[in-house]
Amino acid sequence: MTATAGVTVYDPERSYEGYTLLAETYQFPEDAPDGKGKIYLIDMEGEPVHRWETDTAVQSFCHLLPDGNLLYPTRDRSDIMEAGVRELDPASEVVWSYHCRIDHDFQIKDDGNLLLHTIDDHMVPEIGPELIRNPYIVEIDREKNLHWEWRGEDHYDDLREQLSAEDWAYVEERIESEFGFDWAHNNTLQLIPPNETAQTEREDGGPVRFEPGNIVFSYRSIDVVGVIDYPSGEIVWAWGPGELDGQHLPHVLENGNLLIFDNGTERGWSRVLELDPLTEEIVWEYTGSPKEDFFSIYIAGARRLPNGNTLICEGWKARCFEVTPDGEIVWDFVSPFGEEGSMGNIYRCQRYSPEYVEPLLESI
Repeated sequence: MTATAGVTVYDPERSYEGYTLLAETYQFPEDAPDGKGKIYLIDMEGEPVHRWETDTAVQSFCHLLPDGNLLYPTRDRSDIMEAGVRELDPASEVVWSYHCRIDHDFQIKDDGNLLLHTIDDHMVPEIGPELIRNPYIVEIDREKNLHWEWRGEDHYDDLREQLSAEDWAYVEERIESEFGFDWAHNNTLQLIPPNETAQTEREDGGPVRFEPGNIVFSYRSIDVVGVIDYPSGEIVWAWGPGELDGQHLPHVLENGNLLIFDNGTERGWSRVLELDPLTEEIVWEYTGSPKEDFFSIYIAGARRLPNGNTLICEGWKARCFEVTPDGEIVWDFVSPFGEEGSMGNIYRCQRYSPEYVEPLLESI
Protein backbone atom coordinates (compact mmCIF):
# COMPACT_ATOMS: atom_id res chain seq x y z
CA MET A 1 0.00 0.00 0.00
CA THR A 2 1.00 3.62 -0.42
CA ALA A 3 2.29 5.88 2.34
CA THR A 4 -1.10 7.60 2.40
CA ALA A 5 -2.98 4.46 3.42
CA GLY A 6 -5.52 4.88 6.19
CA VAL A 7 -7.69 7.93 6.88
CA THR A 8 -6.22 11.07 5.33
CA VAL A 9 -9.32 13.32 5.58
CA TYR A 10 -11.82 13.38 8.44
CA ASP A 11 -14.18 16.27 9.15
CA PRO A 12 -16.22 15.21 12.21
CA GLU A 13 -18.62 18.12 11.83
CA ARG A 14 -19.70 17.27 8.28
CA SER A 15 -19.17 13.53 7.90
CA TYR A 16 -21.72 10.89 8.94
CA GLU A 17 -20.48 9.31 12.17
CA GLY A 18 -20.45 5.54 12.17
CA TYR A 19 -18.57 2.38 11.29
CA THR A 20 -17.62 1.23 7.80
CA LEU A 21 -17.78 -2.42 6.73
CA LEU A 22 -15.44 -3.52 3.95
CA ALA A 23 -13.63 -6.56 2.64
CA GLU A 24 -10.64 -6.81 0.36
CA THR A 25 -11.02 -9.47 -2.30
CA TYR A 26 -9.57 -12.91 -1.59
CA GLN A 27 -9.76 -15.34 -4.45
CA PHE A 28 -7.53 -17.91 -2.77
CA PRO A 29 -7.45 -17.15 0.98
CA GLU A 30 -5.14 -20.10 1.53
CA ASP A 31 -2.43 -17.93 -0.04
CA ALA A 32 -2.70 -15.41 2.83
CA PRO A 33 -0.07 -15.74 5.59
CA ASP A 34 -2.62 -17.28 7.95
CA GLY A 35 -4.74 -18.92 5.25
CA LYS A 36 -7.76 -16.69 5.97
CA GLY A 37 -9.74 -14.04 4.13
CA LYS A 38 -10.58 -10.92 6.15
CA ILE A 39 -13.61 -8.66 6.53
CA TYR A 40 -13.18 -5.46 8.55
CA LEU A 41 -15.39 -3.05 10.46
CA ILE A 42 -13.49 0.21 10.94
CA ASP A 43 -14.20 3.39 12.89
CA MET A 44 -13.98 6.94 11.52
CA GLU A 45 -10.24 7.01 12.28
CA GLY A 46 -9.76 3.94 10.08
CA GLU A 47 -8.99 1.65 13.01
CA PRO A 48 -10.50 -1.86 12.95
CA VAL A 49 -13.00 -2.41 15.74
CA HIS A 50 -13.69 -5.95 14.59
CA ARG A 51 -12.42 -8.46 12.04
CA TRP A 52 -14.05 -11.60 10.70
CA GLU A 53 -11.96 -14.34 9.11
CA THR A 54 -13.14 -16.63 6.32
CA ASP A 55 -12.06 -20.01 5.02
CA THR A 56 -13.58 -19.25 1.62
CA ALA A 57 -12.98 -16.73 -1.13
CA VAL A 58 -14.62 -13.37 -0.43
CA GLN A 59 -15.37 -10.32 -2.54
CA SER A 60 -18.89 -9.11 -2.72
CA PHE A 61 -21.39 -7.24 -0.56
CA CYS A 62 -21.26 -8.13 3.15
CA HIS A 63 -24.11 -7.30 5.53
CA LEU A 64 -23.94 -6.79 9.29
CA LEU A 65 -27.04 -8.23 10.96
CA PRO A 66 -28.72 -6.47 13.91
CA ASP A 67 -27.51 -9.17 16.33
CA GLY A 68 -23.85 -8.68 15.37
CA ASN A 69 -23.58 -11.63 13.02
CA LEU A 70 -22.37 -11.15 9.46
CA LEU A 71 -23.76 -12.46 6.17
CA TYR A 72 -21.27 -12.65 3.30
CA PRO A 73 -21.14 -14.28 -0.13
CA THR A 74 -18.11 -16.05 -1.50
CA ARG A 75 -16.33 -14.44 -4.43
CA ASP A 76 -18.44 -14.77 -7.57
CA ARG A 77 -17.63 -17.84 -9.64
CA SER A 78 -15.32 -19.21 -6.93
CA ASP A 79 -14.80 -22.90 -6.12
CA ILE A 80 -18.21 -24.44 -6.84
CA MET A 81 -17.94 -26.70 -3.80
CA GLU A 82 -17.39 -23.71 -1.51
CA ALA A 83 -19.66 -21.18 -3.26
CA GLY A 84 -22.64 -19.68 -1.47
CA VAL A 85 -23.73 -17.44 1.38
CA ARG A 86 -22.45 -17.87 4.92
CA GLU A 87 -23.42 -16.34 8.26
CA LEU A 88 -20.60 -15.80 10.73
CA ASP A 89 -20.94 -15.02 14.42
CA PRO A 90 -18.56 -12.43 15.95
CA ALA A 91 -16.00 -15.20 16.52
CA SER A 92 -16.07 -16.02 12.77
CA GLU A 93 -17.80 -19.35 13.33
CA VAL A 94 -20.19 -20.40 10.54
CA VAL A 95 -23.69 -20.59 12.03
CA TRP A 96 -25.66 -20.88 8.77
CA SER A 97 -24.87 -21.38 5.10
CA TYR A 98 -26.57 -21.88 1.75
CA HIS A 99 -24.79 -23.52 -1.16
CA CYS A 100 -25.28 -21.89 -4.58
CA ARG A 101 -23.35 -20.19 -7.37
CA ILE A 102 -23.71 -16.82 -5.64
CA ASP A 103 -22.78 -13.87 -7.84
CA HIS A 104 -22.19 -10.27 -6.73
CA ASP A 105 -25.23 -9.43 -4.61
CA PHE A 106 -28.02 -10.48 -2.26
CA GLN A 107 -30.77 -8.80 -0.23
CA ILE A 108 -32.65 -9.54 2.98
CA LYS A 109 -36.40 -8.99 2.71
CA ASP A 110 -38.55 -7.61 5.53
CA ASP A 111 -39.95 -11.10 6.18
CA GLY A 112 -36.43 -12.49 6.61
CA ASN A 113 -36.29 -14.28 3.27
CA LEU A 114 -33.14 -13.92 1.19
CA LEU A 115 -33.01 -12.87 -2.44
CA LEU A 116 -29.79 -14.22 -3.95
CA HIS A 117 -28.33 -13.39 -7.34
CA THR A 118 -26.68 -16.49 -8.76
CA ILE A 119 -25.59 -17.67 -12.20
CA ASP A 120 -26.57 -20.57 -14.44
CA ASP A 121 -24.83 -21.72 -17.63
CA HIS A 122 -26.91 -23.28 -20.41
CA MET A 123 -28.00 -22.92 -24.02
CA VAL A 124 -30.40 -20.13 -25.04
CA PRO A 125 -30.80 -20.22 -28.84
CA GLU A 126 -32.67 -16.91 -28.93
CA ILE A 127 -29.60 -15.12 -27.57
CA GLY A 128 -26.84 -17.14 -29.25
CA PRO A 129 -25.85 -20.55 -30.62
CA GLU A 130 -23.43 -21.48 -27.82
CA LEU A 131 -23.49 -22.13 -24.09
CA ILE A 132 -24.00 -18.83 -22.22
CA ARG A 133 -24.03 -17.55 -18.66
CA ASN A 134 -27.40 -16.27 -17.43
CA PRO A 135 -28.54 -14.27 -14.38
CA TYR A 136 -30.63 -16.37 -12.00
CA ILE A 137 -32.35 -15.00 -8.87
CA VAL A 138 -33.77 -17.20 -6.12
CA GLU A 139 -35.74 -16.33 -3.00
CA ILE A 140 -35.29 -18.69 -0.07
CA ASP A 141 -36.18 -18.72 3.61
CA ARG A 142 -33.81 -19.63 6.43
CA GLU A 143 -35.00 -23.25 6.18
CA LYS A 144 -33.77 -23.18 2.55
CA ASN A 145 -37.21 -23.52 1.01
CA LEU A 146 -37.57 -21.95 -2.44
CA HIS A 147 -40.23 -19.22 -2.61
CA TRP A 148 -39.53 -17.54 -5.98
CA GLU A 149 -37.11 -17.75 -8.87
CA TRP A 150 -36.31 -15.58 -11.88
CA ARG A 151 -34.24 -16.33 -14.97
CA GLY A 152 -32.88 -13.46 -17.03
CA GLU A 153 -33.05 -15.31 -20.35
CA ASP A 154 -36.81 -15.78 -19.90
CA HIS A 155 -37.21 -11.98 -19.90
CA TYR A 156 -34.99 -11.13 -22.85
CA ASP A 157 -38.04 -9.93 -24.81
CA ASP A 158 -39.15 -7.80 -21.83
CA LEU A 159 -35.81 -6.02 -21.97
CA ARG A 160 -36.13 -5.39 -25.69
CA GLU A 161 -39.56 -3.84 -25.18
CA GLN A 162 -38.23 -1.34 -22.62
CA LEU A 163 -35.48 0.02 -24.89
CA SER A 164 -35.61 2.10 -28.05
CA ALA A 165 -34.68 0.50 -31.38
CA GLU A 166 -31.37 2.37 -31.28
CA ASP A 167 -30.57 1.18 -27.75
CA TRP A 168 -31.54 -2.39 -28.58
CA ALA A 169 -29.22 -2.35 -31.60
CA TYR A 170 -26.44 -1.28 -29.20
CA VAL A 171 -27.30 -4.19 -26.89
CA GLU A 172 -27.26 -6.75 -29.69
CA GLU A 173 -23.95 -5.43 -31.02
CA ARG A 174 -22.35 -5.69 -27.57
CA ILE A 175 -23.53 -9.26 -27.13
CA GLU A 176 -22.44 -10.33 -30.62
CA SER A 177 -19.04 -8.62 -30.62
CA GLU A 178 -17.81 -8.89 -27.01
CA PHE A 179 -20.10 -10.70 -24.59
CA GLY A 180 -21.44 -13.78 -26.30
CA PHE A 181 -20.91 -15.91 -23.19
CA ASP A 182 -21.55 -13.59 -20.22
CA TRP A 183 -24.17 -11.57 -22.10
CA ALA A 184 -25.66 -9.76 -19.09
CA HIS A 185 -23.10 -9.96 -16.27
CA ASN A 186 -25.65 -8.76 -13.74
CA ASN A 187 -23.78 -7.28 -10.77
CA THR A 188 -26.69 -5.91 -8.72
CA LEU A 189 -29.81 -7.10 -6.91
CA GLN A 190 -31.36 -4.21 -4.95
CA LEU A 191 -34.85 -4.02 -3.48
CA ILE A 192 -36.71 -0.78 -4.08
CA PRO A 193 -37.55 0.88 -0.71
CA PRO A 194 -40.53 3.13 0.04
CA ASN A 195 -39.87 6.25 -2.00
CA GLU A 196 -41.40 9.65 -2.67
CA THR A 197 -41.89 9.34 -6.41
CA ALA A 198 -42.86 5.69 -6.77
CA GLN A 199 -45.03 5.45 -9.85
CA THR A 200 -48.49 4.47 -8.65
CA GLU A 201 -50.34 4.43 -11.97
CA ARG A 202 -49.64 3.56 -15.57
CA GLU A 203 -51.80 4.54 -18.49
CA ASP A 204 -51.39 1.11 -20.04
CA GLY A 205 -52.51 -0.61 -16.85
CA GLY A 206 -49.21 -2.48 -16.55
CA PRO A 207 -47.21 -3.22 -13.40
CA VAL A 208 -46.09 -0.33 -11.20
CA ARG A 209 -42.47 0.19 -12.16
CA PHE A 210 -40.84 1.71 -9.06
CA GLU A 211 -43.05 0.13 -6.44
CA PRO A 212 -41.36 -0.83 -3.16
CA GLY A 213 -40.33 -4.48 -3.29
CA ASN A 214 -39.46 -4.47 -6.97
CA ILE A 215 -35.88 -5.35 -7.90
CA VAL A 216 -33.20 -3.18 -9.52
CA PHE A 217 -30.63 -4.98 -11.67
CA SER A 218 -27.47 -3.95 -13.53
CA TYR A 219 -26.42 -5.69 -16.76
CA ARG A 220 -22.84 -4.50 -16.93
CA SER A 221 -21.97 -6.20 -20.24
CA ILE A 222 -24.58 -4.18 -22.15
CA ASP A 223 -24.57 -0.97 -20.03
CA VAL A 224 -28.20 -1.36 -18.92
CA VAL A 225 -29.90 -0.89 -15.54
CA GLY A 226 -33.51 -1.85 -15.03
CA VAL A 227 -36.37 -2.88 -12.76
CA ILE A 228 -37.98 -6.30 -12.32
CA ASP A 229 -41.61 -6.31 -11.19
CA TYR A 230 -42.03 -8.60 -8.17
CA PRO A 231 -43.53 -11.17 -8.18
CA SER A 232 -44.54 -11.26 -11.87
CA GLY A 233 -40.89 -11.14 -12.97
CA GLU A 234 -41.55 -8.78 -15.87
CA ILE A 235 -38.84 -6.24 -16.70
CA VAL A 236 -40.80 -2.98 -16.53
CA TRP A 237 -38.10 -0.31 -16.98
CA ALA A 238 -34.62 -0.14 -18.48
CA TRP A 239 -32.11 2.61 -19.24
CA GLY A 240 -28.44 3.11 -19.96
CA PRO A 241 -27.06 2.52 -23.49
CA GLY A 242 -25.20 5.60 -24.63
CA GLU A 243 -24.95 6.94 -21.05
CA LEU A 244 -23.55 4.18 -18.86
CA ASP A 245 -20.21 2.42 -19.16
CA GLY A 246 -19.71 -0.70 -17.05
CA GLN A 247 -21.85 0.48 -14.11
CA HIS A 248 -22.35 -1.00 -10.61
CA LEU A 249 -24.85 -0.79 -7.74
CA PRO A 250 -27.82 1.15 -9.14
CA HIS A 251 -30.44 1.50 -6.42
CA VAL A 252 -33.48 3.63 -5.67
CA LEU A 253 -33.19 6.34 -3.01
CA GLU A 254 -35.94 7.52 -0.70
CA ASN A 255 -36.58 10.44 -3.06
CA GLY A 256 -37.31 7.98 -5.89
CA ASN A 257 -34.16 8.69 -7.87
CA LEU A 258 -31.50 6.10 -8.72
CA LEU A 259 -27.91 6.38 -7.48
CA ILE A 260 -25.46 4.66 -9.84
CA PHE A 261 -21.70 4.13 -9.84
CA ASP A 262 -20.81 4.57 -13.52
CA ASN A 263 -17.35 3.00 -13.83
CA GLY A 264 -16.37 4.40 -17.22
CA THR A 265 -14.51 1.21 -18.04
CA GLU A 266 -13.94 2.22 -21.66
CA ARG A 267 -14.20 5.98 -21.03
CA GLY A 268 -11.25 6.03 -18.61
CA TRP A 269 -12.85 7.88 -15.66
CA SER A 270 -15.64 7.15 -13.22
CA ARG A 271 -18.59 9.14 -11.94
CA VAL A 272 -21.42 8.73 -9.47
CA LEU A 273 -24.73 9.92 -10.84
CA GLU A 274 -28.23 10.42 -9.48
CA LEU A 275 -30.92 9.78 -12.09
CA ASP A 276 -34.58 10.78 -12.05
CA PRO A 277 -36.02 7.59 -13.59
CA LEU A 278 -39.31 9.21 -14.58
CA THR A 279 -37.67 11.92 -16.69
CA GLU A 280 -34.40 10.00 -17.25
CA GLU A 281 -32.48 13.16 -16.40
CA ILE A 282 -29.22 13.21 -14.40
CA VAL A 283 -29.91 15.51 -11.43
CA TRP A 284 -26.59 15.12 -9.55
CA GLU A 285 -23.12 13.92 -10.45
CA TYR A 286 -19.76 13.45 -8.78
CA THR A 287 -16.53 13.25 -10.81
CA GLY A 288 -12.85 13.67 -10.00
CA SER A 289 -10.84 16.80 -10.70
CA PRO A 290 -9.29 16.10 -13.11
CA LYS A 291 -11.80 13.42 -14.06
CA GLU A 292 -9.11 10.77 -14.60
CA ASP A 293 -8.12 10.99 -10.91
CA PHE A 294 -11.33 9.16 -9.95
CA PHE A 295 -11.46 5.81 -11.73
CA SER A 296 -12.38 2.24 -10.86
CA ILE A 297 -12.23 0.17 -14.03
CA TYR A 298 -14.51 -2.41 -12.41
CA ILE A 299 -16.25 -3.25 -9.06
CA ALA A 300 -17.08 -0.23 -6.78
CA GLY A 301 -20.31 1.47 -5.67
CA ALA A 302 -21.84 4.43 -3.85
CA ARG A 303 -24.42 4.89 -1.10
CA ARG A 304 -26.37 7.96 0.05
CA LEU A 305 -25.93 8.52 3.80
CA PRO A 306 -28.63 9.78 6.20
CA ASN A 307 -26.99 13.23 6.41
CA GLY A 308 -27.22 13.68 2.63
CA ASN A 309 -23.57 12.90 1.94
CA THR A 310 -22.54 10.08 -0.40
CA LEU A 311 -20.19 7.25 0.60
CA ILE A 312 -18.20 6.13 -2.44
CA CYS A 313 -16.13 2.99 -2.89
CA GLU A 314 -13.44 3.45 -5.55
CA GLY A 315 -12.96 -0.27 -5.49
CA TRP A 316 -10.02 -0.78 -7.82
CA LYS A 317 -7.92 1.55 -5.63
CA ALA A 318 -9.18 0.05 -2.33
CA ARG A 319 -10.41 3.54 -1.44
CA CYS A 320 -13.58 4.59 0.38
CA PHE A 321 -14.50 8.26 0.75
CA GLU A 322 -17.44 10.48 1.69
CA VAL A 323 -18.49 13.59 -0.22
CA THR A 324 -20.99 16.37 0.50
CA PRO A 325 -23.72 17.27 -2.00
CA ASP A 326 -21.30 19.92 -3.29
CA GLY A 327 -18.67 17.25 -3.94
CA GLU A 328 -16.32 18.15 -1.09
CA ILE A 329 -14.48 15.21 0.48
CA VAL A 330 -15.06 15.06 4.25
CA TRP A 331 -13.72 11.53 4.90
CA ASP A 332 -11.12 9.67 2.88
CA PHE A 333 -9.72 6.19 3.53
CA VAL A 334 -7.35 3.95 1.58
CA SER A 335 -7.13 0.40 2.88
CA PRO A 336 -3.85 -0.45 4.66
CA PHE A 337 -4.92 -4.07 5.07
CA GLY A 338 -3.54 -5.50 1.83
CA GLU A 339 -1.52 -8.64 2.36
CA GLU A 340 -0.15 -11.48 0.32
CA GLY A 341 -3.09 -13.53 -0.86
CA SER A 342 -5.52 -10.63 -1.20
CA MET A 343 -6.21 -8.95 -4.53
CA GLY A 344 -5.88 -5.49 -2.98
CA ASN A 345 -9.27 -4.11 -3.99
CA ILE A 346 -12.62 -3.51 -2.25
CA TYR A 347 -15.87 -4.50 -3.94
CA ARG A 348 -18.16 -2.28 -1.82
CA CYS A 349 -18.33 -0.56 1.55
CA GLN A 350 -21.23 0.15 3.89
CA ARG A 351 -21.57 2.69 6.75
CA TYR A 352 -23.54 1.73 9.88
CA SER A 353 -24.63 4.01 12.71
CA PRO A 354 -23.12 3.57 16.20
CA GLU A 355 -26.52 2.41 17.47
CA TYR A 356 -26.74 -0.33 14.86
CA VAL A 357 -23.24 -1.62 15.64
CA GLU A 358 -23.71 -1.56 19.42
CA PRO A 359 -24.87 -5.23 19.74
CA LEU A 360 -21.72 -6.40 17.95
CA LEU A 361 -19.38 -4.24 20.03
CA GLU A 362 -21.05 -5.39 23.26
CA SER A 363 -20.48 -9.03 22.30
CA ILE A 364 -16.75 -8.85 21.69
